[in-house]
Amino acid sequence: MFLAGRRLRHGYARRLEPLGLNPGQARALRVIAEAERPPRMVWLADRLHIVPRSLTPVVDALEEAGLVRREVDPANRRSTLVVITAEGRAMADKAREARREAGQELFAVLSEEQREQLAELLALVESRFG
Repeated sequence: MFLAGRRLRHGYARRLEPLGLNPGQARALRVIAEAERPPRMVWLADRLHIVPRSLTPVVDALEEAGLVRREVDPANRRSTLVVITAEGRAMADKAREARREAGQELFAVLSEEQREQLAELLALVESRFG
């Protein structure tokens, strides 16, 4: 199980590299893109299960790439919002596709029936701990 996860992560990272993203940046971008409204930095760090100071270089890199921008939260001027740009949404879609392709590559050795069974088993495990 550990090796499969490692292979999946390596395949994903390999596909992200031409996009100029690392897995941590792609994950942050995905969370920002899926948020109902621009998230505060503190909320984003919490969702990513990292401390806020570890989030700063991630958001810096995304901002330098033009994928997000920081804005002062009008509801609390001491807070910073992370706003995804149109380029960021397009990149989040590309990163999602890279993730899907990495999974397809890894599980290509399984039959359709085996993939369905694996999905059911993983959903069962996730429901227990999710």
